[in-house]
Amino acid sequence: MRILEEMTDEELALAYVEGNNKAFDLLLSRNEVKLFSYIMFVVHDEQLANDIFQETFVKAIVKLQNRLYSTSGKFSSWLMRIAHNVIIDGYREQGHFRMIDQGENNDLSCLRGDSILDSFAEREMIRNQVLDDVQKLMMYLPANQREVVYMRYYQQMSFKEIAETTNVSINTSLGRMRYALLNLRRMAKEHHICLQLD
Repeated sequence: MRILEEMTDEELALAYVEGNNKAFDLLLSRNEVKLFSYIMFVVHDEQLANDIFQETFVKAIVKLQNRLYSTSGKFSSWLMRIAHNVIIDGYREQGHFRMIDQGENNDLSCLRGDSILDSFAEREMIRNQVLDDVQKLMMYLPANQREVVYMRYYQQMSFKEIAETTNVSINTSLGRMRYALLNLRRMAKEHHICLQLD
């Protein structure tokens, strides 16, 4: 059996699921500073941050014990998502997300006329169309280029994470992205598709 200290966080999480409590202790020690720093950055209150930190790890334990963790991403990112959800739930419970009534003299169209609202809607439609076009063009990329574009833009993975996931160097990941972007631009030009978000 491998020594716990040599295991990745993802492997430790799976070891804990299989009943190794020492694996969880090591996970906690590896992630506590980063997680607590993130929570403090968001809430700016040490006592509240401690409560959120504890609730995050309780929820993580429950999810792990119920086998709701998959190694498809980094353990620390999974933990941050849980913390983020705990923070949001706390704001909701405290009523921090309240709707504000629009007063009689609070019509946004008076700022620069109705065009500001139309402009926003038009930009959003163009943005959605561009993203839809990119997704369609991606299907014509070679598999390794398509994979790196998907990981980078749809899963927000760093090039280091992409390199680790695909078992290649960071330079190879960067090269694949470069060629993917060149191919996307070429295909867009050939098919007269504008991929610019003005």
